[in-house]
Amino acid sequence: MLSSEVRNRIDRVWDAFWSGGISNPLEVIEQITYLLFLRRLDMNQQREENKARRLKRPIVHAIYAEEQRDLRWHVFIEQDPQTMFATVSDRVFPFLRTMGGERSSYAEQMKDARFTIPTPVLLAKVVELVDAIPLDNTDTNGDLYEYLLSKLASSGVNGQFRTPRHIIQLMVRMVAPAPDDRICDPACGTAGFLVAASEYMREHHPQVLSDPDLRARYGTDMFHGYDFDHTMLRIGSMNLMLHGIENPNVHYKDSLSEAGDEDEDRYSLILANPPFSGSLDYETTSAKLLKRVKTKKTELLFLAHFLRMLRPGGRAAVIVPEGVLFGSTTAHKKLRKALVEEQRLDAVVKLPSGVFKPYAGVSTAILVFTKTDAGGTDDVWFYDVHADGFSLDDKRNPVDANDLPDVLARWPHRGESSERNRPRTAQSFVVPKKEIAEQDYDLSLNRYKEIEYEEEEHREPAEILADIDALNTSIAADVTALRDLLR
Repeated sequence: MLSSEVRNRIDRVWDAFWSGGISNPLEVIEQITYLLFLRRLDMNQQREENKARRLKRPIVHAIYAEEQRDLRWHVFIEQDPQTMFATVSDRVFPFLRTMGGERSSYAEQMKDARFTIPTPVLLAKVVELVDAIPLDNTDTNGDLYEYLLSKLASSGVNGQFRTPRHIIQLMVRMVAPAPDDRICDPACGTAGFLVAASEYMREHHPQVLSDPDLRARYGTDMFHGYDFDHTMLRIGSMNLMLHGIENPNVHYKDSLSEAGDEDEDRYSLILANPPFSGSLDYETTSAKLLKRVKTKKTELLFLAHFLRMLRPGGRAAVIVPEGVLFGSTTAHKKLRKALVEEQRLDAVVKLPSGVFKPYAGVSTAILVFTKTDAGGTDDVWFYDVHADGFSLDDKRNPVDANDLPDVLARWPHRGESSERNRPRTAQSFVVPKKEIAEQDYDLSLNRYKEIEYEEEEHREPAEILADIDALNTSIAADVTALRDLLR
């Protein structure tokens, strides 16, 4: 989470844009993101230059050539406002649009990037403010997006918000990405899941950076993302590049349309929290997808799409609205039955309803499953998350209560007796497939959780009435005594 000081600095940048005449919240976020990206690019090159000097060798991954020195952040911020404005608009932005190479997906997304800051004075002001924001911590970049997007949500623009970083990290750690994975988020937004997967890969499989073949695959083909919002695609591409993905494989696509048909059996790992907007027209939806599940509910269509995207043996950790777990329509039941009987459903992790505040207060759950096309579900592990380390109100302040470490501690042991023998009154427990089938494949945790009631002992009515009589007698005596004093 960002400190209050950093949030205040972002607020000042935001206010500067609005007072300078840019009132569209999405445009403000995009322009701030460009400036943050330019600053991080310069910081990354400075880090590479320092490493090259220490090792006494040429710089390995140069972002700027020597003749492009004046395009670097630390250089142009020293210029006077008029010169800076000309440099950024005439040279820096053309460089920004093409730096990934003409055929790269980055260039595809950035071709429409526009510099819309209207005056040299406003540019100088926001550059000065952005330069004061601490970016040394790699987590700060994503947290900045999250805070910026909270402003977008509060401005009334629907459907744009990030999954909280700690929830993303929980899901990534549960599925444990490996170097041979091909990972996809078909509704990637700012690419938070892909960034977290790349960070996990570097931490747990450092050979992806040292082995030449793995390094090439890490930078080009390991991570894939789709979205139908060009602005989010640009932000996602920049986010991935800043995290070492040289050629982000992020493309425009409506995953539920016929364009999504080409992704069948392509990926070994799906990480996603797609936008669930309720319903859509059949005309815009893939006919092949509708054959799998006849519905207008986007949450069900996305779940069916995840199953067709995975290759056999592939796994997924995805967020779904809680209604998917117990909905009574034919489509709801068909999908749940397919997960349990045809694939291997590993876990249902119920999240508290405040996790997505201030954007929304909906109840959600994480589904973790493996595509087998041959069944394999013996038991399903349930976990009831009560607290995620933050208050469950709109402020989402840090608190001590946090069940997520316990989720990760118990997850590897879900098939062992330590978990299988836990009572249904506990936060985590295991339910056999046979029992789930008997419950018409209802996956709601409350269907199986047992509530323990404490027995209370009550006094006999006659004893209570006797106490009341004694109390009334005492009150009457006190009233009589008070009257005698007043005579």
